[in-house]
Amino acid sequence: MTEKVFLLPDLGEGLAEAEIVQWRVAVGDTVTVDQTVVEVETAKAVVDVPCPYAGRVVALHGAEGEVRPVGQPLITVAEPVTGRVDGGDPPGHAVYREEERAGSGNVLIGYGTGHGGARRRRRPRLAVATSATELDGAPTVPPAAGTAARESGPPGAAQPLVISPIVRRLARERGVDLASVRGSGPGGVIRRADVEAAAGDVTGVPADGNGTARLTAVPDLPAVPAGHPSSVDPAAAGAQDLVIPLTGIRRSIADKLSRSRREIPEVTIWVDADATALLETRAAINAARPDGQVSVLALLARICLSGLRRYPQLNARVDTEGQRIIQSAGVHLGIAAQTDRGLVVPVLRDAQRLSTTELAAELAATTAAARAGELPPARLTGGTFTLNNYGVFGVDGSTPIINHPEAALLGIGRIVDKPWVVDGQLAVRKVAQLSLTFDHRVCDGGVAGGFLRHVADCVEQPALLIATV
Repeated sequence: MTEKVFLLPDLGEGLAEAEIVQWRVAVGDTVTVDQTVVEVETAKAVVDVPCPYAGRVVALHGAEGEVRPVGQPLITVAEPVTGRVDGGDPPGHAVYREEERAGSGNVLIGYGTGHGGARRRRRPRLAVATSATELDGAPTVPPAAGTAARESGPPGAAQPLVISPIVRRLARERGVDLASVRGSGPGGVIRRADVEAAAGDVTGVPADGNGTARLTAVPDLPAVPAGHPSSVDPAAAGAQDLVIPLTGIRRSIADKLSRSRREIPEVTIWVDADATALLETRAAINAARPDGQVSVLALLARICLSGLRRYPQLNARVDTEGQRIIQSAGVHLGIAAQTDRGLVVPVLRDAQRLSTTELAAELAATTAAARAGELPPARLTGGTFTLNNYGVFGVDGSTPIINHPEAALLGIGRIVDKPWVVDGQLAVRKVAQLSLTFDHRVCDGGVAGGFLRHVADCVEQPALLIATV
């Protein structure tokens, strides 16, 4: 038997390493060409990695939670003999086609290995349906699809239902047996909050020398009257610091935001806008087209696209090496979305070509896929302008950091009832704060103020959009 060593492939997008989230096979298992053997997390996304070789697994290089560099051994497979000299098949050995024994070539993450004779076997995924503006909610899962994502285990035993690999890793780190956790999500899906609740009252999960997480329970503390600060020192009570490795997407976020603050001279301006008419317009659209529901975020995206058509200076990036400003021909709209893995910004390419209903559908599908960790790295880069709906967190305003190398970001706060003057009379209206953070190198205040005023005017009078679309 010939042993083949499969190296961690080039993941693209400048990614040089990946963390092993979950092995899908074990030593001794038989794998086929293009079968998914491991799930890894990069700084961009969680992806399945298929093996280009067929045979018996003889070694797994790296434990779950370990970071492996690109080009280092990932899995070793022993290829079986295809037949005896007399033409018969050796007992106990499967017969593989010549092209399977030869492998299927270079691996393309998210697209299989390009082998035409065998199909990649992917783990069944649950259908996810959610609103584009509900960035922190649980995914909606049809009960009938529940068995598709249950963890592997002994036959006949009821297995926990888990969607997110982050939930599985969190359970491992906190020593929680998922089989004992009752999922609070639709169809019994185990969510991150369920694992945290099952972990009990803990303040830290420091790792021991072997990298295994252990729990440090907090002893019972004396009751403190409401409204009075606690006089108990947590450190004196035996609690330990929580050490969180800066890896994967958290490290990518830290690097990008730090670079943005170092390189971009950003300015934030803001304005309050009466969104009453915008909400009425949305209600009218959804009443007329029940099969194509439109979210507030989709309408804001449409308004941004209108503003960028009028002020293309903001749909740009600065090339510091070439000492030039590059205005993008198309609007590749980034949508900031909070996930269990951290803040990600999936991109809708050439968003200006989409209708409002198409924008709404694409936004819902994209944010759902981002939360499920199903977007390939290419969908998380290349944006030219970002829209951030931080109002879902219950805040009115923000001064966000630009998503480098973009030049601008529009944010919207929560829409709440406020006193507002309408035609000289005081009235209660639906008001939201809009903020624009922009790179002062690409434009001056006149352009930025003109863009934000155009957005605010369209929010207050959606009919103005007709003149620009």
